[in-house]
Amino acid sequence: MKFFHSIRWRLQLWHGLLLALVLAGFGFTAWQLQRANQMNRTDHELEQRMGLVEASLLPRNGAGPGSPPPPDKPRWTAREQNLFAGMPGQEFYYVIWQRDGRQGDASASAPSEIPQPERIPGPPVFRSRGNFRESFHDTPGGECVLVGRDIGEEIAGSRRTAWLLGGSGGAVFLLGLAGGWWIAARALSPIAGITATAAKISTGDLSQRIRPADSKSELGQLARDLNNTFSRLDDAFARQAQFTADASHELRTPVTVILTQTQSALARERPADEYRESLAACQRAARRMRGMIESLLVLARFDSCEAPEAMELCDLARIVTDSVALLKPLAEAKDVHISVEVAPACCEGNAGQLAQAVGNIVGNAIHYNRPGGSVRVEVRREADGAILTVADSGQGIPPDDLPHVFERFYRAEKARSAGQEHSGLGLSITKAIVEKHGGSIEVASEPGMGTTFIVRLRAAVRLAGQTPMGAP
Repeated sequence: MKFFHSIRWRLQLWHGLLLALVLAGFGFTAWQLQRANQMNRTDHELEQRMGLVEASLLPRNGAGPGSPPPPDKPRWTAREQNLFAGMPGQEFYYVIWQRDGRQGDASASAPSEIPQPERIPGPPVFRSRGNFRESFHDTPGGECVLVGRDIGEEIAGSRRTAWLLGGSGGAVFLLGLAGGWWIAARALSPIAGITATAAKISTGDLSQRIRPADSKSELGQLARDLNNTFSRLDDAFARQAQFTADASHELRTPVTVILTQTQSALARERPADEYRESLAACQRAARRMRGMIESLLVLARFDSCEAPEAMELCDLARIVTDSVALLKPLAEAKDVHISVEVAPACCEGNAGQLAQAVGNIVGNAIHYNRPGGSVRVEVRREADGAILTVADSGQGIPPDDLPHVFERFYRAEKARSAGQEHSGLGLSITKAIVEKHGGSIEVASEPGMGTTFIVRLRAAVRLAGQTPMGAP
């Protein structure tokens, strides 16, 4: 059934079952205690009167030689007679059977046809017979004495108590169910809000957020964690949409170049030189596409949760020196002077990835520099790690563009209009590499004065006998 799958109904069923067991146990125990107390009082009164009847059957002057025989019936004083008086229907009675089994004396209030009990030696024995409570005992003289009382009124009172306890328990049970339903509904009401918000988000509205009434409760903490998750999902989908749009935009240009050149070449017969120019243009476009695709694969690998590549002890100074040496021809072609000032600085990481990050930063510093400009590369060691600083004297980055330089495919409009062939993924890859190594990267720039990148990598404890990667 459907309600068995509802948390509220399951809580209510368990709460109702537990409440019913507690109330039933309490009511039954209270009824049993009341009944036992009433029976104990009656038994105590029967014991008193049993002793009185037995004592009245003994000779008044003792039982020595020449003593008169025991009397055939009790001899009462006025006070003793009062013990067998009472309210109508509640009088005590007695019956005496002689040693030969004949019924002897009996009180006027004794009911008719009382069965003679079986003679049991020992202390007085109690029994319940219908609405009567009786006690019987054999006297030393051989008589059997039975004392009893009509307890019909007590039995009726016990039944009334049972009905009262049952009715009170039922009322408390219903009140408890109502209170439990209200508490469960109040406690689980935030779940309805969470469900409604999640349903809206599942339809594509990622801007929805859960608003818990009590942010400090367990459900409030769950709502806060879910909101954080939804925010990350919203950001991830937004980045994915932007990434897809930017990638499509960047790939469209080289594809258009290839299609245009091939269509033009196939439209009519052309000289060999024109075919060669078309193929060269297609080759340049294909190379640009290949570089972009390789960059996209690198970013996809960083975004995925693949196992990290092996980390080892690296000498950042050696990595920087080798990367700058590879970029010197580009700097000479751009008429840019590079100065390098490095000190040994060990860090833990992947030498190939770190070299790619350094190459991207220094390559950007050369590419966006002015003719006759300079690039200063510095590596120094600090107590908590290694620091790489790359400062150029180029055109700088406008303040509006500075917060976005590490975004994928982001390029300032000046760079776009200048016909630069860079894809805008280099700094994104660099940031991903640095963060994967547990470091950080910062950028500061002033238009017309240059740009400075600062990379901080955590220090590594050098193992005995291990040589840093890249060290001579």
